[in-house]
Amino acid sequence: MERIILVLLMLCACATTATAQVEKKSTDSTATIDTLRPFQKYPVLPAFNILEMDSLSIFNTYNIPSGKPIALMLFSPDCKHCKRTINALLKGMDSIKNIQFYLVTSTHSMTEIKNFYAEHHLADYKNIKMVGRDYEFFYFSYYVTKFVPDIALYDEHKKLIKLIEGETTVAELYKYAH
Repeated sequence: MERIILVLLMLCACATTATAQVEKKSTDSTATIDTLRPFQKYPVLPAFNILEMDSLSIFNTYNIPSGKPIALMLFSPDCKHCKRTINALLKGMDSIKNIQFYLVTSTHSMTEIKNFYAEHHLADYKNIKMVGRDYEFFYFSYYVTKFVPDIALYDEHKKLIKLIEGETTVAELYKYAH
C-alpha cells in the first residue's frame, strides 16, 4: 500500500513539474529569464533536505562544505543506466577522488537504497558522502529532470559547472571538474 501511495505521489509530482515547467519559445535564439530552468536562474548549490539511510536524520545540502567539487547524483536503485554509471565511476574513482558525491533518489524505499549502497560497496569510498532520499522531490523540480542518472556538478565554490543528463564516464566528470 505504501508503495502504491509513493508511486501516485511521484506521478503527481512529475505531472505538476511537467506542467509548471513548460518553456516559452523565444522569437530569437537567446534564452530569457522566463525560459531558464531553476538551476540555470540560480547556478549555485541549492539547499534541500535529504533523508539519511537511518530513516531518522535529515541532512540539508546547505551543510555541504565548499573547497572541493560536488556532484549531486539522482539515481534509481533498479535503473540499469544508474548501475552502469555508478560501476564506471567506482572503477575510476582514483581519478575523481577529489569530487564529493551525494547520491539521492526520490521514489524508492530505504530498503532499496540500503541494498544499492551495500551492493556497490559505497561505504568503501570516502568521497561518497551521502546516499539518501529526496523525500520532498526537490531535485526533480529544480533540475527539471528527464533522465536518471542525472548529475549536477558544482565547483569548489558551489557554483554550477554542468548538469549531466543520462549516463556519464569518469573522463567526462574529470574534464568538467578540472
